[in-house]
Amino acid sequence: MKRVTGIGGIFFKAKDAPALQAWYKRHLGIDVQEWGGTAFNWADSEGNATGGSTIWLIGSNDGEQFAPSQASFMINYRVDDLYALVEALKQEGCNVLEKIDDSEFGMFAWVIDPEGNKVELWQPPEGQ
Repeated sequence: MKRVTGIGGIFFKAKDAPALQAWYKRHLGIDVQEWGGTAFNWADSEGNATGGSTIWLIGSNDGEQFAPSQASFMINYRVDDLYALVEALKQEGCNVLEKIDDSEFGMFAWVIDPEGNKVELWQPPEGQ
């Protein structure tokens, strides 16, 4: 079984999310959208779309998205078979959160690494 196949997203907290979003937009040219982030669409070496993207998001420092972790960031990893990976992680003694979300955006599960960081596992919908 393949485990992680790529990075699906990078999320981090900010004390002043709108100001930090504006800084990244102005100085690094990131096309920050109203929802606080952007999607970097994947392309092959010739610039042709390959059907995937990596989400980048700056969120509010007081949001609960990263709980129970106290970290200021969370990385979302793409996986091929979320249920099989979650089961393997549990059998290996990892701290896997019980909830698995299934939505139009795919399936999501979370594990806490040994440093207390919340890691998001994402199985994209078919075709992504």
